[in-house]
Amino acid sequence: MKENRIEEGRFTSRGKGLGTVTEEMILARASEIAVINGRSKDKVLASDVEQARRELTGEERLNPLPSREEDIPADDRFGTAANSGSKSEAIPTPDEQTFAEKLVEEGVADAEHDQELEATREDLRREERP
Repeated sequence: MKENRIEEGRFTSRGKGLGTVTEEMILARASEIAVINGRSKDKVLASDVEQARRELTGEERLNPLPSREEDIPADDRFGTAANSGSKSEAIPTPDEQTFAEKLVEEGVADAEHDQELEATREDLRREERP
């Protein structure tokens, strides 16, 4: 039987394959986050670095983790009697589905980040004009 592996971390950044996340990549992303937050690209805070690390390693996803209530089996959640049969083997979702979902989420996150960065830069250019 084929084993379905869950890939961790991001696959792409701005439409390009990401590969292994390096400290340089994290610092570059953190400087962009600093600009978005109204500081110069040289005034990077530890929180910017942590946010960049979460974004690039895939810890920050659009789909929230399930709540405790969602983790309760449906039979227990609604108070129905459990059947007396044996438990079948859990079959994970095929990789193709979860991979496509993750790529879409990454694309949306990259687009939001790029729009925030460009809007901040445009505001700074407007302030510099006489």
